[in-house]
Amino acid sequence: MAYPHTETHVKIYALGDICQVDGTWKKSECRGGLGLYYFNTNTLEKLMGRCNLRRGISPPHAELEALIWAMQCMLNTGKLTMVFQMDYSDVVKMVSKPKKWSAFSLLLEEVDRCKRRFNSFSIMQIPMTENTKANNLAQNARALLSDVYYVHSLFQQFGFPSYFRDRGS
Repeated sequence: MAYPHTETHVKIYALGDICQVDGTWKKSECRGGLGLYYFNTNTLEKLMGRCNLRRGISPPHAELEALIWAMQCMLNTGKLTMVFQMDYSDVVKMVSKPKKWSAFSLLLEEVDRCKRRFNSFSIMQIPMTENTKANNLAQNARALLSDVYYVHSLFQQFGFPSYFRDRGS
């Protein structure tokens, strides 16, 4: 007799260093929120971060600010081969063809400056349902009344890096 089982399917859109990014914006609120969720599919290393700032002009501005912030965070942590994933399709288009988006030229120039510092850079759109961690971080940051800015490492077991866990095995 066969027993029913549950399978979990995780969609992997890329391999290696991946940084999921989101920016949140609400016209009725004075702050915007930025969120990032980094993971490496090979080492299982994870980082998460959130930041809030004065609300920008529009949702696309918030998304671009989130991308710039995430790029700077990855560069500051030495992650130079990166796939960025966002659920906001216009930002992916803006980065691919910046000349068509002149209203965002200042932010796109900063994206380009950051891009040139990576050994390998790519950006891709993912479904909103696959970007929930970055989205939740951004929404939580936006809701805070005080300034918040952090990027934090997540360890798999007991809060220790794998090289401590694997010693003495």
